[in-house]
Amino acid sequence: MQKTTLENGIRIVTEFIPYVHSATVGFWLKVGSQDEADRQLGISHMIEHMMFKGTTSRSARDIAETIDATGGQLNAYTEKEYTCYYGKVPDGHFNLLIEILADMLLNSAFDEQELEKEKGVILEEIRMYEDSPEDLVHEGLAESLLRPHPVSRGILGTKETVRSLRREDLLAYHAQHYVPSNLVVSVVGNVEHGQVVDSVARHFSRLRGQEPQKQRNFRPQGCGQYFRRKDTEQAHICLGVPGLSRKDEDKYALHVLNAAFGGGMSSRLFQSLREDRGLVYSTFSYHTCYEDVGTVAVYAGTSPNNMPQVIRLIQEECQRVVREGLRPEELMRAKEQLKGGMLLELESMGARMGRLAKAELYNERLLTPQELIAKIDAVGLDDIQRVAHRLFAEKPFSLAVVGPVPKGKFSEDAAFETA
Repeated sequence: MQKTTLENGIRIVTEFIPYVHSATVGFWLKVGSQDEADRQLGISHMIEHMMFKGTTSRSARDIAETIDATGGQLNAYTEKEYTCYYGKVPDGHFNLLIEILADMLLNSAFDEQELEKEKGVILEEIRMYEDSPEDLVHEGLAESLLRPHPVSRGILGTKETVRSLRREDLLAYHAQHYVPSNLVVSVVGNVEHGQVVDSVARHFSRLRGQEPQKQRNFRPQGCGQYFRRKDTEQAHICLGVPGLSRKDEDKYALHVLNAAFGGGMSSRLFQSLREDRGLVYSTFSYHTCYEDVGTVAVYAGTSPNNMPQVIRLIQEECQRVVREGLRPEELMRAKEQLKGGMLLELESMGARMGRLAKAELYNERLLTPQELIAKIDAVGLDDIQRVAHRLFAEKPFSLAVVGPVPKGKFSEDAAFETA
């Protein structure tokens, strides 16, 4: 990995891989839904959409046709803490991809007619999301678990805030956050570092702007309830507790614990809820490590009549790992699962590009694959039990349910505490 910081503060990180015939490029902005004011929820996502709707010199069709003609790809996505614009092209078209991305980021027109059309697109995206109980339940858990921290906010915004966004709002937000100190350019592939620096500097050397003030982060409340009644065959359940941040060294033990607890078909949750009792089709655990907070959650989809039993069994499994930890064979299997998945992921140029960018975006040291494997191998049975105790011992769960929840079955004011 090589790194250069331009005079204006833009950071460029690259990995030269001569045996591929491609270049994978990511422009990462440290701005997402957590940076939005209440009246402008969804503006980060709206700007991401509008970047593809044309610049002062290219129409949306021009952008699409130019990249398609190379056989390449161009896309973007918005998260709670960052926004990423990325593409992949044959290495001979690398400079063209940089030019297109630079034009989008620096010269987007934010045309008012296109903005009104894109509002309709995002309103349909919100409606599609509303029709996906598996998505709603995870967002509902994050909202109830992490409030009032700003990462509890959804990415799409609400119908009301999306409709109210104006062109001048987008321009002001873009000018505030699309500044050199917030931008990391990450490139992986058959392109040398000097080429990347020259190309980025050619387009971005005049970009200026002060680093924006971040919102004061609040500590999550750690317990809440979210209920959404929908006419579905299953009740979709998420139980969660506050997790660990990216800065917490216990995150490696959490990776291992999560893999053993609910990370695959051999995990405790899958075996207990599906294989042994036949109560679910899908169940898994997951964790999200944000910059200064985190979440740990369990999902299960089951019939409404089985919901109380499934919730109780999930809580019992959490308490069992607090009391007993993992068996040696579970620990070994989880470690091998993690290490194998990591090595397979490194075969993806996109994954490698994202790995470089996130380390730089969060000011972390980029660990080598060997160092990561050593971190995983160092996790012992005592570490697992200690982290399980940190997460689950005598702590209330947040609960989110989407589906045909019978009236009176659960009190929306009730706290579902661990048994």
